[in-house]
Amino acid sequence: MAARAQRGRGAGAGIGAVPVRPAISPEFVAAHKQRRIMDAIAGLTAERGYDATKIGDIVRRAGVARKTLYDNFEGKEQVFLAAFDAAVEEVVDQVEAACVSAEDGWEGQVRAGLAAFLAYVSEHPARARMCMIEALSATPTATARYEDAMERFVEMTARVVPRDERLPETLVETLVGGVAWIVYQQIRRKESERAPDLLPELSEFVLAPYLAAARS
Repeated sequence: MAARAQRGRGAGAGIGAVPVRPAISPEFVAAHKQRRIMDAIAGLTAERGYDATKIGDIVRRAGVARKTLYDNFEGKEQVFLAAFDAAVEEVVDQVEAACVSAEDGWEGQVRAGLAAFLAYVSEHPARARMCMIEALSATPTATARYEDAMERFVEMTARVVPRDERLPETLVETLVGGVAWIVYQQIRRKESERAPDLLPELSEFVLAPYLAAARS
């Protein structure tokens, strides 16, 4: 009987057999839980602010045990910083990819990069608010991360726009800061979904000094 049962199970591996679910690696499970925790703090800080967000709120929103959070992060600040860093990497990757695939020279790259950035703000409003508003006052380390991220965007922009000795050395910093300020106001008004509407205005804002210098 045992032999026949064993043969029956072997035969069942053919037509009509119930498919076996592939094993999920522990690394995949851990990464998925980390992502849920980071998404939870992004949503919570967007809704109520960093200070008002507690560890208990995060684990409930993420649907994980408190121990799971502390197995992956030292505490609330580390969760926030990890979520901030992940969001910055996502948007930088998308902006750079858009610039690489853009046509129409440097002007097209500027427009494509801005479009990718504004699309990210629109599609991920909680992460955008976390990065562009909450990070400014959450903790000193978070503020420093924000400043580092701004510097990355300055460097990215400087690689794209033409060099012109007639223009101020701080022009790129001024333009990137201006774009950030306008988007910051859009997010504060809870109009992140309308961020792509800013593309014509922001494109002209960034392009105008270089185009004017080229015509002079």
